[in-house]
Amino acid sequence: MVLAAGDTSGVNSNEDIEQRVAALEAKVAFIQQDVIGARALAAGADHEVSEVRAELRGHTRVLEALRQTQLEHYTELKSDLGHLRADVGEIKVGITRIVRLLENAGGEPSA
Repeated sequence: MVLAAGDTSGVNSNEDIEQRVAALEAKVAFIQQDVIGARALAAGADHEVSEVRAELRGHTRVLEALRQTQLEHYTELKSDLGHLRADVGEIKVGITRIVRLLENAGGEPSA
């Protein structure tokens, strides 16, 4: 577009440019405040995530300790069960022996 000397149609005046610059500066200031707010939110979120991770580590340690305790109890239970089976076996042998002794003595075991 070629303009004749003194023709200002289509050309922004200094006043218009100043208004546009002022509007842009206001927008930049608003954006800067948004950035500050976003950074504060991010810092807060980071702090909360750190707290959640610490709690999760604590829960994990508790679960690992509980697992270890349950494994120990299971081992003890298996050992106790083995002893009980042996004891029951001895009782059965003893009862069988008593029954035989009674039968050999001529008595009838009562039902």
